[in-house]
Amino acid sequence: MDEAQQPRRAYRGRRRAESPRTRYAAVFTTAVVGAGIVALGVSSALPEPRNDLSLEASGNFDDVSVRGSDDRASRSRTNPMSTVNVPAPDVWILPMQRYTLTSFYGERWGRLHPGVDLGAPQGTPFNAVAAGKVILCRWNGGYGYNVMIDHGGGIVTVYGHASKLLCKEGQLVKAGDRIALTGNTGHSFGAHLHFEVRENDKPIEPLAFMRKHGVDIQKHTEDIYS
Repeated sequence: MDEAQQPRRAYRGRRRAESPRTRYAAVFTTAVVGAGIVALGVSSALPEPRNDLSLEASGNFDDVSVRGSDDRASRSRTNPMSTVNVPAPDVWILPMQRYTLTSFYGERWGRLHPGVDLGAPQGTPFNAVAAGKVILCRWNGGYGYNVMIDHGGGIVTVYGHASKLLCKEGQLVKAGDRIALTGNTGHSFGAHLHFEVRENDKPIEPLAFMRKHGVDIQKHTEDIYS
């Protein structure tokens, strides 16, 4: 019987020990395969990215509020969701923070009282209620030392009976800029601020007008942004 026809015998000897290099290759391969499986599992468990514009907008807002002007400029050039170049809403605020509403708009002593009176200690600073241009800043008869600010659109605010003026005619002011100190000048009976609003050169009820712009003089509250 030749060698090719002889039955094969089962090998009963020891298996050849694996070399360190072979063992390392096997372990490495197993680790790579296992890592791939874990990665696939994690990626399938994560939610898909969302195109939620509200989230993007809020994120951009947070960035804009904390970054410097240079960063804001670069963001406005590259990010269409940036609000940097969007005009800010008009800001209206209280003319002062501490006061007592002592007189309302309406008939008084047989004639129109065209504004409201806000009582405050002599020398209390008061400010522009909105941005505009100072068109009068001087002594003005019964108003005493008087400031008038043109806000555009036919709206002018009037501040009377001041003890000291802190602005000048032609000056551009922002909401919150100090313009004068309360006093008792002109036709006045005690230190206070006379505040009125004129529309197209006619006095209008100031409390209702200011409420429409987020400011409640009676409740001493302001929403800041109208």
